[in-house]
Amino acid sequence: MSGKTVLVSGAGIAGSAVAFWLRRFGFVPTVVERSAAPRPGGHAVDLRGASKDVVERMGLLDAVRERALHERGMAMVDARGRRRAEMPAEAFDGRGAVAEIEILRGDLAEILVAATGDGVEYRYGDHITALEQDADGVRVRFASGREQRFDLVVGADGSHSAVRALVFGPEADHTHPLGAYTAHYSISAERATADGLDRDDWFVVHNAPGRRMVGTRPDRDGGVKAMYVLGADGVDEAVLRDPTAQRALLHERFAGMGWQTPALLAAMDTAEDFYFDAYTQVKMPTWVGGRVVLLGDAGYCPSPASGQGTNLALVGAYVLAGELAAAGGDPAGLAAYESAMREYVERNQKLMPGGVGAMIPKSAPAIRMGHLLNRVMMSRPLRPLAARAFAAEDPFTPRDYAAEPTSPTRCT
Repeated sequence: MSGKTVLVSGAGIAGSAVAFWLRRFGFVPTVVERSAAPRPGGHAVDLRGASKDVVERMGLLDAVRERALHERGMAMVDARGRRRAEMPAEAFDGRGAVAEIEILRGDLAEILVAATGDGVEYRYGDHITALEQDADGVRVRFASGREQRFDLVVGADGSHSAVRALVFGPEADHTHPLGAYTAHYSISAERATADGLDRDDWFVVHNAPGRRMVGTRPDRDGGVKAMYVLGADGVDEAVLRDPTAQRALLHERFAGMGWQTPALLAAMDTAEDFYFDAYTQVKMPTWVGGRVVLLGDAGYCPSPASGQGTNLALVGAYVLAGELAAAGGDPAGLAAYESAMREYVERNQKLMPGGVGAMIPKSAPAIRMGHLLNRVMMSRPLRPLAARAFAAEDPFTPRDYAAEPTSPTRCT
């Protein structure tokens, strides 16, 4: 097999998944990760449709279920904490707002890393600083000063991908802001209890006028995951480079909100895993640059508003490794991967009607209308129609590359 050595940048879900499949198909992958160690916790992600099928093909579905959050569904509450609408996880066969399988991002990545086995080298605390391609491979320079040659390079380093910047140009050329910011962090079980924060195994959200949403999700250890979404109106983009300014912005924008918001904001100041970023999508004319290819959020981030980031990362990893195997390691497999995934990615980047604005309405009447629409959708007459809509969201049947390594891929 030509093209056997593959460098993967990023040890998240996409990077660890493609390393798993590359190893399975006979390649020699190396994973480099900027963080000094695996990042635990993180926000909740879900498995549904094609991504669930891929994880099952990996033989990891039972391991994922053992660490799943088992959320009961999504609930909308008003300023006094009264339930205004609910969507149980089982309402649409696990395809609704909360999927049948919800798991913390860090837990899923940990399972994937462990599954790659001893055949994959992980280098933490380092990252790529330069790439030089020729007809036979790629010479990579790392921040550590190390240089090494690989046959292929996979950029799986997220929506702010350094690999993408080195090969395809500045981030601003490929990212499309959606007009909102998001933040999340963990609150320990002890702190949640002391502050009187509810933990009832539901994903609970509260909207307030002015394009603001705050929510909580259960943590696996009995704690709480806090999350925020706010409109980008009047926010200087420089806030993305300043964690202190990010916390100050949340205190300012969410001051005076009801429900559990004051306690959540108080806990934010001591959170060790605070995360803040813009809602953006990554859209590119191609994900392939010679012997370098982009995977997951690096090439086609759909944004958290779509709920499809994990799905695209897992499916993309499977298809990329499979197409490279089908091509015998030749770089032509990179173009075949893009051809197989392009339409599927574009479908999954489509947002709900109203886009991010539907998540963070501007006015109180719009918020009440959202509650009403959710109750109507869950009503007996319209529930079958909504179920059919959710069932059609992810039309993809993974191909068995190991059994048919040379037949064409289908994403239909």
